[in-house]
Amino acid sequence: MTGATAADRAPVTEAPAADRAPWRITLSVLLRNRLAAGGLVVLLLVLVAAVFGGTLAPHSPTATDILGRLQPPSGSHLFGTDELGRDVFSRTLVAARVSLRVGVIAVGISLALGVTVGLLAGYYGRWIDDVLMRVMDMLFAFPAILLAIAILAVLGPGVTNAMLAIGIVYTPLFARVTRAAVLSVREEVYIRATRSLGAGDARIIVRHVLPNVAGPIIVQASLSLAFAILSEAALSFLGLGVQPPAPSWGRMLYDARGFVAQAWWMGLFPGLAIFLTVLSFNVVGDGLRDALDPRHRTAADAR
Repeated sequence: MTGATAADRAPVTEAPAADRAPWRITLSVLLRNRLAAGGLVVLLLVLVAAVFGGTLAPHSPTATDILGRLQPPSGSHLFGTDELGRDVFSRTLVAARVSLRVGVIAVGISLALGVTVGLLAGYYGRWIDDVLMRVMDMLFAFPAILLAIAILAVLGPGVTNAMLAIGIVYTPLFARVTRAAVLSVREEVYIRATRSLGAGDARIIVRHVLPNVAGPIIVQASLSLAFAILSEAALSFLGLGVQPPAPSWGRMLYDARGFVAQAWWMGLFPGLAIFLTVLSFNVVGDGLRDALDPRHRTAADAR
């Protein structure tokens, strides 16, 4: 029997990094981005406030105390009190739940509608593409906040209608992103091979097209969450979103508009909450864009 060849004598090496789960690589690249990691920490704190705000709040967010109205920040009221004596810190904590819920549900609506439209338009093309994208173009032609106001003028004010209005407003963004991604993959070899084997369109779209265009959609979703929260704040500031006594950051700004010089703390803290949350969603979205970029993933594999 002949001696072992060089290949037989080669030492056994560990599995390459490319064999790691894709989500682990994405998370690794994301956490190496300091801005994105900081944004994740802020969003985690906002999530904790949204889930446990009612328990963590030192005072009732809706209890009024006329004798204690417009008190500046102090040991008993960290963020001061508003014009009705309500604790601003407690209201800011509880408002995180309302603002975050509106943003997540609104983006979920636009995600479902926009991705469906983008998949159909990009995959089938021709007249289906023309009809669907012209409808999206008409929606996209309106300024977002004005279109939301117009929808609420028909449906009426309220948090549920605000979520629906915001969801409709941002549907064209997801439709455009999805369609562009589908156009780049629908003629790939693996798609043509699957089609030649007799697979139906629904199976191809769900099993092969959608997973390969998920990256841009995920990034767009993270960025749209920031815009949705801003839109909710704007609609509540105009009195069309969350209605009293339920607190939201936008509604708190609406209540503070007449007390800017007299009680600056009423608008400062909910404004900072909106600023930090929106900024965090933006930097996390940028981090996800880099983490899902094949060049960054290859560098992570090499490391």
